[in-house]
Amino acid sequence: MATSRISLTISSVTREFKYMKKWLIRFMIIFIPLLAWIVHFLVTPLHINKVDLAIEIEPGSSLKAIAFQLVDEKILNEPWRFILLSKALGQSTKLRPGNYNLNPNITPYQLLKSFVEGRATEGSITFIEGQDLHTMLEKIKANDSIKKTLKPLDTKAIAIALAIPYESAEGQFFPDTYYFSRNTTDIEILQRAYKAMQKKLNYEWARRAEEVPYDNSYEALTMASIIEKETGKSIEANLISGVFIHRLSIKMKLQSDPTVIYGLGKKFNGDITKKDLLTDTPYNTYTRDGLPPTPITMPGLISIRAALHPTKTDALYFVGKGDGTHYFSENLNEHNSAVRKYQIK
Repeated sequence: MATSRISLTISSVTREFKYMKKWLIRFMIIFIPLLAWIVHFLVTPLHINKVDLAIEIEPGSSLKAIAFQLVDEKILNEPWRFILLSKALGQSTKLRPGNYNLNPNITPYQLLKSFVEGRATEGSITFIEGQDLHTMLEKIKANDSIKKTLKPLDTKAIAIALAIPYESAEGQFFPDTYYFSRNTTDIEILQRAYKAMQKKLNYEWARRAEEVPYDNSYEALTMASIIEKETGKSIEANLISGVFIHRLSIKMKLQSDPTVIYGLGKKFNGDITKKDLLTDTPYNTYTRDGLPPTPITMPGLISIRAALHPTKTDALYFVGKGDGTHYFSENLNEHNSAVRKYQIK
């Protein structure tokens, strides 16, 4: 009887061992390739194939949001291995916000380590809506963290260096704050701002209103630059755009003071005069029809969208009221009355 029990116990243990062995083999079949897959991902350089290697991680971004951002910015092909890696190493809640300038051959593990250790970039520069290229270049010149390589820093030299298909680089850069590693070159900063503007402009151009009269996105950018200089309060941008579109539709000159000032360059002394308005330059929209030959400043996204989505209006004139807003008129008599009321003291 005892022998029978022992035999039964051995048989039971043998079955359990075989069962465990079978599942262990299955587990190893699944786990070992998975482990190899993860390890390969960990140490394989990403070979990032893009010009702009800077990435900004916003405060409060979750691991999932960061992983998907890395995919959107073409740093990773898919997000899940990075998420799995972060969780497996216990780092999923330790990624720090900041601005990072990446090495194109960085590995996913190094990328994660950079985010956890907060190896953010060291320099920054801010380009503001309504500033012209000369002001941009002066900012770059004054920034000690930027390596200067372009000599001289003129618009034609920049257009050639960046392969911009226009004579002037004016208006071609998106106003924003750009973060970078120390000794990043001036041309790299400008290239990032140029790529950012192209991305924004192309996106908005594809979604433009049907009735806008521009032949191409460059004309829309030129109009946006005028709107940028004419607009005091952003709420009026689309209406100001509508006035200019209305003028173009009836073959009326744009008559924009900022274009005159831009054309005068260093000759402008701060107060626009009747003589200035009558002095012909390629940018004088009182003496010449249509749009000026190039943008006159760096427009922001609001002005770009306004140029592509003008408010339909019968107004042909507007005058500043002294508080950043304008009075809009449908005829010259009404406009002259508004000028006397708001401008002539």
